[in-house]
Amino acid sequence: MYGGECICIKEYNTSINIDMGICKYILWFLLAGFFFWIPKAGNAEETEDVHQSFNTVDYVFEHIGDSYEWHFFTINDFHATIPLPVILYSKHSGWHLFLSNKFYHSEKDFPFQISIEGQNEGKIVETLSDGSEIVPFDLSLTRTIVGLLITSLILILVTLRTAKLAARNAGKKPSGLQNFMEPVIIFIRNDIAKPFVGEKYERYLPFILTLFNFILVANLLGLVLPLGLNVTGNIAVTMVLAFFTFLITMFSGNKHYWKHIFNPEGPWYMKSPVLPLMQFIEVAGTLIKPVVLMIRLFANMLSGHMIIAVLVGLVFLMSSVYGLLVGVGTSFISIIFSVFIVLLDILVSFIQAYIFAVLSAMYFGMATEKGH
Repeated sequence: MYGGECICIKEYNTSINIDMGICKYILWFLLAGFFFWIPKAGNAEETEDVHQSFNTVDYVFEHIGDSYEWHFFTINDFHATIPLPVILYSKHSGWHLFLSNKFYHSEKDFPFQISIEGQNEGKIVETLSDGSEIVPFDLSLTRTIVGLLITSLILILVTLRTAKLAARNAGKKPSGLQNFMEPVIIFIRNDIAKPFVGEKYERYLPFILTLFNFILVANLLGLVLPLGLNVTGNIAVTMVLAFFTFLITMFSGNKHYWKHIFNPEGPWYMKSPVLPLMQFIEVAGTLIKPVVLMIRLFANMLSGHMIIAVLVGLVFLMSSVYGLLVGVGTSFISIIFSVFIVLLDILVSFIQAYIFAVLSAMYFGMATEKGH
């Protein structure tokens, strides 16, 4: 028995030595390939040309930015892209409806194009007969709007299905989708709405629940890399969400809320000298709160997408500059870090949805709080 164990240990040590030997050979091979493929000083012009063939900055901003087409991936000259509807109104030529691929496959006299430089960079401009350019009224479906529609559709379908199951299984043990959604709804009600809003929480519960679910679904949908939907990484989206919170807070404010802002309690002879300063600070704080909501969600989600795009772009950059072998070696490091960032972004997605819902509920609670 002991002898058998010794044999197993010897075989195990032998396999470790063999594996370590293989790893050493692979490491030396990669290092040799790295130095072999590094361009020499005499090929500086060639290196610069190859480097310019892949622009990392453009790649990153194309990934995190908005566009008039839904691009998935590119293989050589094949572009997996869905053209999106472009809806324009020009006071010179009226309404126009066409697909975005017409920008790249159009007639010579086609008046619309996407500006690539100047103050209208990235916008659709119309070239008039005299050669001047104007920006038409744009109602086009962009990639971000498509992401908003997909997120909204998912929420509507899930909500309607959950409500239908809840009505059918009244008094019974929940199952399926209902069993998944009920803990979320109860969590929002008991741990966010009730403690932070107060006794009038039921009035604000639908909005808080919708806010939490929308941000969470949009955040998670943005982590599906091939889709390229960076909804909450668009500051216009987070601005609208924060604006609704601000609007509800302003219309919900009672007399005690406004009195605290413009005429806080205290002896008149103590507050009179500093009352204008106190009012300015309170009003500024009221306006800054939605701005903080907007920037926090936008910055956290944008940074995650940008880091992943940089790591992926690094593989193509190293391949174009140093060769395919170095690009393959870089891809292993890039994949490891990308997976780590994606897992971290999943956690951040939940945290940011929770923080946005909690702060919104807190503002509603401050606006409806009774006076002491």
